[in-house]
Amino acid sequence: MTGFHLSSRRGFLVLSGMGLLLAGCSTTSVLTPTAGAEDETQAALPMVNKLRQSRSLATLTLDTPARKAAAQQAIRMAKAEKMKHLIGFGDDFGSRMKRNDVALPAAENIASGQDSVNAAVQAWIDSPKHLENMLGSFRGLGVAVARAGDSRTYWAMVLSG
Repeated sequence: MTGFHLSSRRGFLVLSGMGLLLAGCSTTSVLTPTAGAEDETQAALPMVNKLRQSRSLATLTLDTPARKAAAQQAIRMAKAEKMKHLIGFGDDFGSRMKRNDVALPAAENIASGQDSVNAAVQAWIDSPKHLENMLGSFRGLGVAVARAGDSRTYWAMVLSG
């Protein structure tokens, strides 16, 4: 490849464009879910608020954009059969939150394999980083679960500003 340098702007743009084309072909169904998640926000909210109240923090409320973002993330993980915040080329948290009109600041907790919302919330409480998110300066909450083809559960919690 004579005359093609990765450090050149044109080389970077060509590679970026090729990457976007390839990513679009292989991940479209994962990045654009439609249905298949169960909204568990109503069940999770009292547990999270009890935890927050024990630390003298303001309670959270049901937040429709956060619920939608959590459902989409749970579905995306179930379809990919991977517990990951980022799935596919070009995926990023900020864009997902903006696309769903989630008020910032925002945070996301994910989990996999728990058989109930209680177990998922407890797993997040037992994890220092996830606990830190639940105790952050947020106002809204959304929690959802989706099941992969093998019935494995994928949980997502979105906390919104």
